[in-house]
Amino acid sequence: MRTIRIGNCSGFYGDRFSAMAEMLDGGPLDYLTGDYLAELTMLILGRDRRKDPSLGYAKTFLRQLADCLAPARRRGVRIVTNAGGLNPAGLARAVRALAAQQGVEVAVAHVEGDDLIGRAEAHGWRGALTANAYLGAFGIARALEAGADIVVTGRVTDASLTLGPAIAEFGWGRTDFDRLAAGVVAGHVLECGTQATGGNFSGFATVDTTRPLGFPLAEVGDDGTAVVTKHPGTGGAVTVDTVTAQLVYEVAGPLYANPDVTARLDTVELEQAGPDRVRITAVRGAAPPPTTKIALNSAGGWRNTVEFVLTGLDIEEKDAWVRRQMTQALAARPPAEIVWDLARTDHADPATESTASAVLRCHVKDPDPAVAGRAFSSAAVELALASYPGFHVTAPPGAGTPFGIYRAVYLDQELVPHVVVGPDGTALDIAPPPVTADLPEETVDAFGRTPEGLGSEVAVPLGRLVFARSGDKGGTANVGVWIPAGHPRRAEAYAWLRAWLTPDAVARLLPEAAGLGVDVHALPDLCAMNIVIDGLLGDGVASSTRFDPQAKAVGEWLRARVVTLPEELLA
Repeated sequence: MRTIRIGNCSGFYGDRFSAMAEMLDGGPLDYLTGDYLAELTMLILGRDRRKDPSLGYAKTFLRQLADCLAPARRRGVRIVTNAGGLNPAGLARAVRALAAQQGVEVAVAHVEGDDLIGRAEAHGWRGALTANAYLGAFGIARALEAGADIVVTGRVTDASLTLGPAIAEFGWGRTDFDRLAAGVVAGHVLECGTQATGGNFSGFATVDTTRPLGFPLAEVGDDGTAVVTKHPGTGGAVTVDTVTAQLVYEVAGPLYANPDVTARLDTVELEQAGPDRVRITAVRGAAPPPTTKIALNSAGGWRNTVEFVLTGLDIEEKDAWVRRQMTQALAARPPAEIVWDLARTDHADPATESTASAVLRCHVKDPDPAVAGRAFSSAAVELALASYPGFHVTAPPGAGTPFGIYRAVYLDQELVPHVVVGPDGTALDIAPPPVTADLPEETVDAFGRTPEGLGSEVAVPLGRLVFARSGDKGGTANVGVWIPAGHPRRAEAYAWLRAWLTPDAVARLLPEAAGLGVDVHALPDLCAMNIVIDGLLGDGVASSTRFDPQAKAVGEWLRARVVTLPEELLA
């Protein structure tokens, strides 16, 4: 079996700057990928492009490449990145200019067509600041087949950065659905960098945290099997649990739709194949959907926040008084939206002032920057000598900041351009998938029967039984929950979890979810459940006033809730 080694050096715009050099220096690679784009990133790049049309790409990538271009070429490592953002052609030109300046010969290609802002009005997307389709991996593959050493893309699916090299190396076709699905799964594991090697991991105490976590790589075989690992001598770990954590991250049900294939996450099998080596096998795929997602970002208005510190006794009374005062102060022109949030960080008989204090946050939004600006924040500060005892705020009065609104729509893949501009400047159109299929209705009633004979029950935090990871997709929160691989009675524990973790149970444990759409999906081969909470994050991270606007810690909150479970299931 032929294999290629594909590494990752970035999971988001702002990831560890030294990672590109670390991955090139750490051991052999055939390809190095970097994921720089997220929903919020596209909004940031959109604002950059408004200020300067030559921008709109992730500038960090270019700065990283300045030190790594020559080593990458010397070692024969080809680079695939979505750092092109809203301007992949511009980044490709900048890479060529850098190479010329350094005297390095390099063939650069880019993939475009995803940027649909010029057609926004025609599609009814009025007010959109950015409008980007999620493209698949065949454009990347064709660029590599044309001899590109570096491929720059705009908004492709994150997994396409890994799938593209596999297609190019192994000649996988448009209907090789099982192999394409396997490539998507490997790419999904790699796409968030160190989240596959112990970062953002409930079991962090079981991995090496004494040194920086190593970034992941995958040894991908021509039959679709993959082994996830990392360079030797780096921190963290690669285990069945660290890989599971990434597999259940920011997904919905078992059907993981991509533009090239629908991967069946309920078929994935994981095996610990040695220290820091996890083998992925048995992945099955089906035809992709006829549509692809379009990510729309638009300007939402202006926002501002004041944090009042409430210290000592009578917290609730102090809270009520300052709320009344702010309501009166803003009565002449109240902001369009006011959200209050009291965080009870205070303790009884506190030994320090910080542990005596709660934080009351007042968030406002309005289309008018003046209303959300000093008119709001100054009204709060003006209460300093006329409000509750111990009044103080965490920051001086400030102006409001703009916020964005995210939404997703779907468009037929035949209506979305997908163009590769090769190293010689030749443009090649990538045809849409020849075979597509609508996604079937997923069964969310995944709950089994509670195992019998489990004995007495005990009240403990749920996290004593499960690991979890959570994240966001627009306004939707996702929480993956699973029984750790080392649990001595894993099958029984999962049977209990599958019967117990219903939407009603989620709403009880996470009161914010009450009244929202909650679905729970089973992934039995991973001993996992995936919770999807629609609307928890409002209009997305750039707009949300939630304490945790990307739901990154919802999984840990869930694990901290005390539940009653069979005592003998506690490992």
